[in-house]
Amino acid sequence: MKTISYSLADGIATITFDEPDSPVNTMCLQWQDDMDALAAQVLQDKDAIRGIVLASAKSTFFAGADLKGAMRLKPSDAGQIFTEIERVKKNFRTIETLGKPVVSLLNGTALGGGWEVALVGHHRIAIDDRKTQFGLPEVTLGLLPGASGVTKMTRHLGLMAAQPYLVEGKTFSPAEAKGLNLVHELVAPGDNAPAEMRTKALAWIAANPGAQHPWEAKGYKVPGGLPSSPAVAGMLAVAPAMIKKQTRGLYPAPEAIMACMVEGLQVDIETALRIESRALAKLMTGINAKAMINTFFFNLNAIKSGQSRPGNTPRFKPAKVGLLGAGMMGAGIAYAQASKGIATVLKDVSQEKADLGKSYSAKITQGRVDKGRMKPEEQQKILDRIQPTGKVEDLLGCDLIIEAVFENRELKAKVTKESEPMLAAGGFFASNTSTLPISGLATASKEPEKFIGIHFFSPVDKMKLVEIIRGKQTNDETVARAFDYVQAIGKIPIVVNDSRGFFTSRVFGTFVMEGAAMLGEGIPAAAIENAGIQCGMPVGPLAVLDETALTLSLHVMEQTKADLEAEGKTYVATPGELLVADLVRIHKRPGRAGGGGFYEYPSEKGAKKFLWPQLKDLFEKADAQWTITDLKDRLLYRQAVETARCLSENVLTTVHDANIGSIFGIGFPAWTGGAMQFIYGMGIEAFEARAAELARQFGPGFALTDDVKAAIRKYQPIY
Repeated sequence: MKTISYSLADGIATITFDEPDSPVNTMCLQWQDDMDALAAQVLQDKDAIRGIVLASAKSTFFAGADLKGAMRLKPSDAGQIFTEIERVKKNFRTIETLGKPVVSLLNGTALGGGWEVALVGHHRIAIDDRKTQFGLPEVTLGLLPGASGVTKMTRHLGLMAAQPYLVEGKTFSPAEAKGLNLVHELVAPGDNAPAEMRTKALAWIAANPGAQHPWEAKGYKVPGGLPSSPAVAGMLAVAPAMIKKQTRGLYPAPEAIMACMVEGLQVDIETALRIESRALAKLMTGINAKAMINTFFFNLNAIKSGQSRPGNTPRFKPAKVGLLGAGMMGAGIAYAQASKGIATVLKDVSQEKADLGKSYSAKITQGRVDKGRMKPEEQQKILDRIQPTGKVEDLLGCDLIIEAVFENRELKAKVTKESEPMLAAGGFFASNTSTLPISGLATASKEPEKFIGIHFFSPVDKMKLVEIIRGKQTNDETVARAFDYVQAIGKIPIVVNDSRGFFTSRVFGTFVMEGAAMLGEGIPAAAIENAGIQCGMPVGPLAVLDETALTLSLHVMEQTKADLEAEGKTYVATPGELLVADLVRIHKRPGRAGGGGFYEYPSEKGAKKFLWPQLKDLFEKADAQWTITDLKDRLLYRQAVETARCLSENVLTTVHDANIGSIFGIGFPAWTGGAMQFIYGMGIEAFEARAAELARQFGPGFALTDDVKAAIRKYQPIY
């Protein structure tokens, strides 16, 4: 065996997982072969074995499945996958039904398949480290825990109690696992922990020679009752509808997990395991799992590991960061920094405005204190790190200064010139702009090579993504430092090159303006909004326009028009942009903050917003030709086409930045795996054919030039 070592001494069979040339243990093909050999070995040694110990030679216990292989699967491979899953389970069952006590020694994290390996043990002992995570998050990758995870967790906890850990993929710490009786003993971290775990294991084996899983014992009853019991049956009547409401029918994994949980409790353990295997084989060979594995595992890990970070400069964490502008954005960034231990100077035009900005952090933290999620002392430490001020001199010594003032080029230039001299030696300056080209803003800087765009998304405390924009003169060291800063405050950085609207704002603009264009064509507003929801966007395009303010969209249009005319170019507004301009200028509908836009916002407490009734009279046409399929495709394809254009124009340079940026920045549906994975998941030829069809019907926004087609093929990932 190459990934497993086996020893038998004094009646104790010690099985140690140790995959060579890998930092973690995985269910690779070699491990699957080794498990066959291991099962045969324990059967051969059965009479000599008093107990079995499962351990790991890595710093973690077990990482789970080999996901790279899953990316190469096709629907026709489902039969083969079913056989492989059943093979793994057969070996698990051999060990756990040998009639000997089995103990899992959990020295570190065990997620997904790793936790399923841990569940082979009748008794589980873990090191009580808060950084350690256990659980079955497969649903977040479009999969289900098919190596006995669904079946065992449901039998351990019951149908109702197991749902958060299976349908939602919630993970848990060793202490939480102890509270759930999924881990039975804890040992304190330290050099002696492995030896202490083994001592406890040997003692338990000696005391429990006839150990078995609870469901193997005579008289076992499922916690909480079977699906046929009245309380559970009542829940099951509404559970599918609740799942459908959350997934909109776009994510098959939660529904499959729930089906396996319910069906598995109505049959014997062997049949339940087989039901689980069939469901996993179907998911693993489907388009959704491939898309989600690609993005939420491979793409996200590519960013976390620094693949978008240029050069090899030492890691950087600023000690002190200045923020210009204490509005919603500046105040949000201040909280994000202070909560990660970074001293923050929050400057505005007056002390009063700066104090108001700091009060945002007080409000957020107080809510957490009230709910018991934060101690008052921790809250005070965060607030103490934020220094509100109206004086530019207080910025002296900052390693980084970020301006987050209004989207006005002259104002941004003014605050840049005023505050840049306050930077510490080697410090750099950033603009939190969402649309204005960084290279143009950098002309106000004395050191344009140390000037960069750091684009946060609102609300900062909830939005994980930060878009780093490299100007024409920005050097690698500044990009690397910005990347490190974003990671230091717990956010996800993507790196893009300079362009009007960069990547996220540019693609976001196509989504909302396509929605506005549809309205201008006479399509009912409700149909447009529902199409956005049905295809998986968080909200419809008209609702988003209202939230971001129609006046802001108008301001961006006017700024773009002025900039292009200054360059001697002509600005041509899209149909959607013209409609938004008319709504603001003629109908005085500025958006939610201004009292109303596409929607009305009743002042009565608890009253829900509703579409402005006059939209019907102003825009809707009885003879408008549309289908819900066309509406959904227009909203998704328009964004995907624009993303591909960003790749062809070198605004984007990686697919992982494109996919992660589109999902975490603008809410592109997670079921697709992101804007570029949407193309690859559809199949390049099929995508190009549909885009051409949409271009003929709905305009050049969907047209793919030869350069764009070449970029799509150039960046196609190979697994």
